[in-house]
Amino acid sequence: MSWTPDGYMAIVTLYNFQQYRHIQAPGWSLGWTWRKREVIWDVVGGQTTEQGDCSKFKGNIPHCCKKKPTVVDLLPGTPYNKQVANCCKGGVLSSWAQDPSAAAASFQLSVGQAGTTNKTVRLPVNFTLQAPGPGYTCGPAKVVKPSRFTTADKRRVTQALMTWNVTCTYSQFLAQKTPTCCVSLSSFYNNTIVPCPTCSCGCKSNNNCSPEKPHLASVVPNPGKNGLAVPPAVQCTHHMCPIRVHWHVKLNYKQYWRVKITITNFNYAMNYSQWNLVAQHPNFDNLTQIFSFNAKSLNPYASINDTMIMWGVKFYNDLLMQAGPTGNVQSELLFQKETESFTFEKGWAFPRRIYFNGDNCVMPPPDAYPWLPNASSRHIMSPLLLVTTVVLSALAFLLQ
Repeated sequence: MSWTPDGYMAIVTLYNFQQYRHIQAPGWSLGWTWRKREVIWDVVGGQTTEQGDCSKFKGNIPHCCKKKPTVVDLLPGTPYNKQVANCCKGGVLSSWAQDPSAAAASFQLSVGQAGTTNKTVRLPVNFTLQAPGPGYTCGPAKVVKPSRFTTADKRRVTQALMTWNVTCTYSQFLAQKTPTCCVSLSSFYNNTIVPCPTCSCGCKSNNNCSPEKPHLASVVPNPGKNGLAVPPAVQCTHHMCPIRVHWHVKLNYKQYWRVKITITNFNYAMNYSQWNLVAQHPNFDNLTQIFSFNAKSLNPYASINDTMIMWGVKFYNDLLMQAGPTGNVQSELLFQKETESFTFEKGWAFPRRIYFNGDNCVMPPPDAYPWLPNASSRHIMSPLLLVTTVVLSALAFLLQ
């Protein structure tokens, strides 16, 4: 931050410290409310969505005169004279676990009519963050120690005249009314495929989903703008989730066991770039190999390694396409058995929790998990036992 004749020049930086929630296209938008009559003379590395009423200015017209401005990122390919470091990504921010170097965004503001001392500058209020929809709640701006900057030759350190921080937290319940993903299960030792729970993300109706064949979507009534029919985005399923994660216990070796994970997109109108999947399972500390996905341990409980984040390989499967033949990605995980804890009984081989793009997915109830053949919860009477019982009853009747 540096002073100008009627205000200050500031660098605004957004850091996405969330381990497994990234901000995808169309990207973030940051808003606030000025405390006085501030205007934005210029923005580098970003732009405001509206200019507002600048009619009182003659000659030099500000970039934005709104009391409540909203700034968005510039698109890739922006001319170099309009860029600053960490700008121009279209508002897309990686999660911290996937790529910390791509988890920040910056833009530069020239603010006028704001005062030229630390005592006359008033901190903005009512910060809002859309990323790209609702879900974030921002606290008040707080003055902190001034930021320090090191020159390119690393021989001199300068510092800002004033620095303040704003912290925004995310809530899945504020972001959407219903879940966005669900989990289905299967195994090699049981023919039962446990589907996603019915109505996991809402219940099916003629107005909120598309048939399985995209070319039939036009017959589903769903009036859009100007009275034109717009086909619903999500494919008609019993669970009505845009994303389904399937966990299949595939093979059992002497010292290892293998799992196959398939992520399927049921949304016709959206693909997922830089997607990620987080799974919790007690055997992740013995993960030997993962195929066609990147993976990283999160260790949320220090020494307990039971949480893994997975994401696609760049230019191979980091883009989950919209619903259709190519709307899925899959991988296999090879685990080494730990003799003290390994078992296929009581659903131990299935995940405790699954997150897709940071959202908690709906799991099937534990009593629906595939059971081992000799561990069935149902006691089925053998036909031979039934015949034996009938014969013994008849003999007992004759002896009386």
